[in-house]
Amino acid sequence: MFGKRKSFGGNTQNPTHASTKLTPSVSSPVPAGMDMPDGEGQNLSARVSANVSPISSVDPDDHFDVLDESVGVRDDEYYLTKSAVFNALIDSIDLSQLATMEMDAAREEIRDIVSEIISLKSIVMSISEQEELLDDICNDVLGYGPLEPLLARDDIADIMVNGPTKCYIEVGGRVKNTNVRFRDNSHLMNVCQRIVSQVGRRVDESSPICDARLPDGSRVNVIAPPLAIDGPALTIRKFKKDKLTLEQLVKFGSISEAGSELLRIIGRVRGNVLISGGTGSGKTTLLNCLTAFIERDERVITCEDSAELQLQQPHVVRLETRPPNLEGEGEITMRDLIKNCLRMRPERIIVGEVRGPEAFDLLQAMNTGHDGSMGTLHANSPREALSRLESMITMGGYSLPSRTIREMIVSSIDVVVQAARLRDGSRRITHVTEVLGMEGDVIVTQDIFLYEIMGEDENSNIIGRHRSTGITKPKISERARYFNEEAALVRALEAANSESGQTG
Repeated sequence: MFGKRKSFGGNTQNPTHASTKLTPSVSSPVPAGMDMPDGEGQNLSARVSANVSPISSVDPDDHFDVLDESVGVRDDEYYLTKSAVFNALIDSIDLSQLATMEMDAAREEIRDIVSEIISLKSIVMSISEQEELLDDICNDVLGYGPLEPLLARDDIADIMVNGPTKCYIEVGGRVKNTNVRFRDNSHLMNVCQRIVSQVGRRVDESSPICDARLPDGSRVNVIAPPLAIDGPALTIRKFKKDKLTLEQLVKFGSISEAGSELLRIIGRVRGNVLISGGTGSGKTTLLNCLTAFIERDERVITCEDSAELQLQQPHVVRLETRPPNLEGEGEITMRDLIKNCLRMRPERIIVGEVRGPEAFDLLQAMNTGHDGSMGTLHANSPREALSRLESMITMGGYSLPSRTIREMIVSSIDVVVQAARLRDGSRRITHVTEVLGMEGDVIVTQDIFLYEIMGEDENSNIIGRHRSTGITKPKISERARYFNEEAALVRALEAANSESGQTG
């Protein structure tokens, strides 16, 4: 198929055993102008050289949590064998033909050739070891290398790579060390470049910080040397393939059943919602859940730094910011997107994360007929979220009195929903808070739903319950009456008052 399958990179009359020390070399450069479909072939020559670079050793005293058989502990002999087979593979294939093939067909062809190389070189391997080697090499050529087994797992929330030899994951709210490693900084850097190039971004010494995303919407951040001293740092915030719903959040204990009904009503009656929380608290997940109650005939426009929202409505326009080019020109900021989307006849505006002067434009949009708009920001409590909004507007250079800004916040934001990641790793919705108005120069809020920590069990897991604060007629009941949801709101609050709450 590839037209170069004769020598397999070595003399087959003098087979090389797996334990023989080999000096890797690559003799087949990538043809000029080669470009695999959907960016799959970008940086292939760099990845090849990274895959056959010197092997870094594993400290036997390091503790690893073995994830599964696909990423079991490997010694240096395995990597030497892999380098030898990889070199022979590159000498044996025509990369220009590889670029024209479908991904599945290319993977099968590579597996066939690697199997022949293993046989001709008389490399002694068990069937399971051979399958592992085949998958590894296919992942290096066509995928994301050592990250593939982690990306395939739906129970992993975060992947954190701190240089080529340290990789951590978050599972069930707990951060664990793994035995996944890259050959060296170049190998890791090439995987990072492969990821970011798919969305038109780049990362190198001249542009060492980059936000990007995977095809499934998972958020990716890369910071490269010289800013990252110990090698490139890659962080991937994964999103489940099966999108979470409020019903599933109830099942996981993130919110009670009455609380989920309250959130459904807030989303249904077009309340302007600000979702607040710390890093990894589940803000984006909660925002996705709330957007599920948007009517299917509403025109929704999303503005994000890295497109990760997964709205299910048919009439959605997704906008994404753009960083400056090498000359420092061409940047499109979040403010630019929000200003532009106001000209696109939106019915709701969803901002992935508010972190700067665009807070002013979002409040303006909420206050000028775009009811039901939503956004997220980093804060530790609903009151801190409102203070941060004011601070971001002030930092944007607006010479407005504090009272004017606070009046704008009061007239724009209806509800603040606070999400938190507790010390046991669990995620809970801790506050549903209304913004009532002003008393003097102070914004008045009231909590209508809270999470109360009651203690912990023998495994140090937090025990708590969601409860109503006893308010039977919140301010949002006026909107609920307009949308014929007032009776449902009353039932939800009564249920919250009467239920014993969910334990964490």
